[in-house]
Amino acid sequence: MKLGIDMGGMSIKMGLVNEENEIIGRITIPTDLTVPYQMLVERMADAVQQMLENAGMTLEQCEGIGIGSPGTIDAKRGVILYSNNFGWENVPIVEELKKHLDVGIEIANDADAAALGEVYAGAAEGAENAVLLTLGTGVGSGVILDKKIFHGGMPGGCELGHLSIRHDGVCCTCGRKGCLEAYASASALLRIAREKAAEHPESIMNEMCKNDLEQMNGKIPFDAAKAGDEAGMEVIKEYEGYLACGIANVINTFRPEKVILGGGVAAQKENLTAPLKDLVKDMCFGGSHGYIADIVTSALGNDAGIIGAANLVV
Repeated sequence: MKLGIDMGGMSIKMGLVNEENEIIGRITIPTDLTVPYQMLVERMADAVQQMLENAGMTLEQCEGIGIGSPGTIDAKRGVILYSNNFGWENVPIVEELKKHLDVGIEIANDADAAALGEVYAGAAEGAENAVLLTLGTGVGSGVILDKKIFHGGMPGGCELGHLSIRHDGVCCTCGRKGCLEAYASASALLRIAREKAAEHPESIMNEMCKNDLEQMNGKIPFDAAKAGDEAGMEVIKEYEGYLACGIANVINTFRPEKVILGGGVAAQKENLTAPLKDLVKDMCFGGSHGYIADIVTSALGNDAGIIGAANLVV
């Protein structure tokens, strides 16, 4: 039995994960960032003990604990170097948690952990090599090679959302221009949809958001396109073109068996992936003469982080 912890900005989700990668016990606590990190870690430890007690288990029966955390992670030292979500710098979270729980503890970036979860028990189950792109406020990523997280030669891991797809493009929140995140995140989709809806007052996208572009959401342009709305179709064509460019870059770099799309936009499932597959096959080096990764949407949802974190324990 292993234990996975998925740290989020609003809540910290924990789960007991068995050998079949099933979550057999859960507990969630608020991420209270008004207290020192030492106090929050102590609350995490108390919650772990409560979850074990609820399952009729002891800590001695647990093989170890894995943590997935947002931010730049030094996995070797067990330190959160920087997390904008938490406002933390150089937090030795593994060392601190071990003060309360005498067991092996590993840590990784939360997107890396989610990617590992999808490989062990989700959309990429059975694959050895896969890449996860999360399409949310930004574009997060996790790279799995030989069923292990690829960290690179220094802390920080892969930030595929900050591959540039247009050198003179829109300014990204990171300060660079033309990042994939600036064109393929859910935020980017909303920007494109608002621009097109404003340019085309006849578009049903305006009606769908009650003529208030601030109420635009990621589902509206897909629904409008499906209904035959020309402006909606333009939005989806433009957005998927950018995303396909990024995915082709990822495939050319890592040659994964699967590219997994997560985050809010991935709720569109085949509406999203079917056109992408057609676009990407013409963008990848070698075209039909080479292997092109299958593009799928995540299968585990919020459980990916817990299951992936648990599988950090080996």
